Amino acid sequence: MSMLTPPGMGGKYRITGDKYPRMRRPRSLGRIAVAAVAALVVLGLGGWGTLQLIDVFGGDDEKTAAGAQKGDCRPAAAASAAPPPPKPSQITVNVYNATPRSGLAKSAADELKKRGFAIGKVGNAPAAYDKKVEGAGVLLGSPKSHEGAFAVLTTQVRGAQLKTDARKTADVDLILGTAFKDFETKRQADAALAVLAKPVPAPTGKC
Repeated sequence: MSMLTPPGMGGKYRITGDKYPRMRRPRSLGRIAVAAVAALVVLGLGGWGTLQLIDVFGGDDEKTAAGAQKGDCRPAAAASAAPPPPKPSQITVNVYNATPRSGLAKSAADELKKRGFAIGKVGNAPAAYDKKVEGAGVLLGSPKSHEGAFAVLTTQVRGAQLKTDARKTADVDLILGTAFKDFETKRQADAALAVLAKPVPAPTGKC
């Protein structure tokens, strides 16, 4: 008789063998709650990571589009850049001497001619300017001269005053004043011309 068989019982009620059913402990509600919270945390982290990836790979395009709408500091397109300044050979300069120094207009005209400028009239300054220009000189031309001729000539003579008149022609007057000593050196003038020929485009938006 097996030790599991109660006394007085036998036959079909007899329990044989050494195995018996094991009773499971009831699951703890606390463990179930912890597992549920952990699952929610994992799902939350997964969703946050997905949003981060979307921001990394798709955010640049959105920011670029927003920048394009609001305007940024990118250089303007080459098509919208200002036209290049005229070459010295395209500028006709009339050289006038407003100082007491004799021969100044001719020597200045000869130097400008060596530097590639076209020379027009050479002589003493008109009465309105003769002995009345205290600075290095005056550049006098039509309003359109500001678009190129003045900028090119100021690379040669520093400190010249810019003035316009009612002329319709493209020539420019260089009236030499009492403070004029000499032109900029050829090397300095050529370097300034090189910078002038390659201006930096203006930004397309506000910085």
